[in-house]
Amino acid sequence: MRSHTWKILMVVAALAAVLIIVPNTGSFIILLVTRALAFSILVMSLDILLGYTGLASLGQAAYLGVGAYATAILATKYHIGLGWDFWLVMLIGTLLGAALAAIFGLLAIRASGVYFLMITLALGQCVWGLAYRWNSLTGGDNGINVRERPKFGGIDLANEQTFFFLVFAVFCAALLLMYTLVRSPFGRSLAGIRERELRMQILGYNTWLHKYIAFIIAGAFGGLSGVLWAHTAGIVSPVNVELPTSVDALLMAVLGGSGTLVGGVIGTFIVFGLREFLSTLVPWWQYVLGIVYVATILYLPTGLMGIPERLRQRQAKSNGRDTAKKLASATS
Repeated sequence: MRSHTWKILMVVAALAAVLIIVPNTGSFIILLVTRALAFSILVMSLDILLGYTGLASLGQAAYLGVGAYATAILATKYHIGLGWDFWLVMLIGTLLGAALAAIFGLLAIRASGVYFLMITLALGQCVWGLAYRWNSLTGGDNGINVRERPKFGGIDLANEQTFFFLVFAVFCAALLLMYTLVRSPFGRSLAGIRERELRMQILGYNTWLHKYIAFIIAGAFGGLSGVLWAHTAGIVSPVNVELPTSVDALLMAVLGGSGTLVGGVIGTFIVFGLREFLSTLVPWWQYVLGIVYVATILYLPTGLMGIPERLRQRQAKSNGRDTAKKLASATS
């Protein structure tokens, strides 16, 4: 319990540091952190499936795309979401993500393992195909430019600092909601399904329904991430819903440590930072990032968040060996 309390305090301290330091940096850093925060919501939503339910999805970008395209279409074609109705668009994007996940879940949840992975991949590619081919609505390969950000109550989100505060607040609310979810009895049951689904079925749990609800919740937060991403990036295109976006989210969750929520945020910030830094140094920065991913999977299967536990285990083994040596020398 004491260790858990310390972890919460460390997360709160880290968030407070970001809130204090980032607004006083340059516009580039503010924009980079804002993008990372928006995308982190998608990664955390994926972690609900991967880390807590044991379902690795390759279609999570579809929900980000639905929320982003809804935001861009409403803003550019109907001028909705550029004032107080921005909150309505945020709700619409979240509900669209949940609705799409509800449809996809009916097809995907009955499978497991690699079959679930392939089904979510196929469903995600269907959304990419619609975004690419439906030119009249999505703009096709050119996408949709979101030139304006909302203005309400004297607050102009065109200002990078102001928009950062908004995204930071939504991110904190999403983190708190997902943390509450995974710590609830429902979240505990998801962890039980991840560990041994058959045992949970024997205990009387409807495991299919639990996984289906988790799938919908993950889609809802993915749609929320898309709403913020549309205004952060300023453009929505098929790139946002293609396979590499889903793969990036999956690898970020694994890099930071699946089943932790915060690990996904750490993984997102590391990847975003490495991309921006390495791309200015070498043209083959993708290979460096690939090596980081491979090294993490091989040597840190529990991700960066698992390092403290591995150090504790190593220290315990070392102490055990020292104690054994002392006992052996004493008896001799």
